[in-house]
Amino acid sequence: MHRVRGLLVVLFSFAAALASGQAGGDLQAQILYAYQTEDFNQLNNLVLNLTNQVKAGGADAALRYHLAHAQYRFGLLAEAKRPRDAAPAYDGCIDQLKQILEQDVKSVESLALQSACYAHLARHKRLEAVLLRSRAEDRLGAAYALAPRNPRVLYLTALEGLDRSKPGSAENKRAFEQLQLAAQLFDQSSATRDEVPGWGHAEAYLALGAQLQARGDSLGARNWIEKSLIVAPDYKSAQRQMAGLVRR
Repeated sequence: MHRVRGLLVVLFSFAAALASGQAGGDLQAQILYAYQTEDFNQLNNLVLNLTNQVKAGGADAALRYHLAHAQYRFGLLAEAKRPRDAAPAYDGCIDQLKQILEQDVKSVESLALQSACYAHLARHKRLEAVLLRSRAEDRLGAAYALAPRNPRVLYLTALEGLDRSKPGSAENKRAFEQLQLAAQLFDQSSATRDEVPGWGHAEAYLALGAQLQARGDSLGARNWIEKSLIVAPDYKSAQRQMAGLVRR
């Protein structure tokens, strides 16, 4: 009888973990799809729904991370469509991740995502830009020290390096190599797994394709942009990049 009860407990725990992972994967997929299709309203609804769940007392680390991720994506879209809403979204992302990092200062994924939100926020708050960029660098540096082969950490590190370096410089070359490695590591992992976070595949492939295109490697660019569209067929930025490549 005790063995049966023990087996039932194990099976129940496994089913609960599986359901939780599936739910997380579905939620992540919704966030990514809304961002990649540039569905501002759907992404806004996701942010509002997740915010309400957190306020209702469901604020575990996973839920807070999803909310922060949704706010980050909202901020990225807002920069083009509603610039005044971008900064509050990045602020919200940072605040949610602070709650996670207070409990786990070595949360690599939280450090990496928070660094991205700090970096983007710096573009909107000029008076605080130096401090915000410093925090972005600190968070990303900490994440890299903990997990130098985490593809999201490498991807964000590469973007930051490419953004601040001059073409042809040693720093630019190093950042490009990091982006290549990030894309390769993403390529070795599933883009449809239930475990979260697992975002970044399509964005890294597209970023590498764009860098190769800028360097005159049209064949390599097409290869990686196609990979981005295989992972995310409705990814509008990748569609536009491919269309521009085809017209050349």
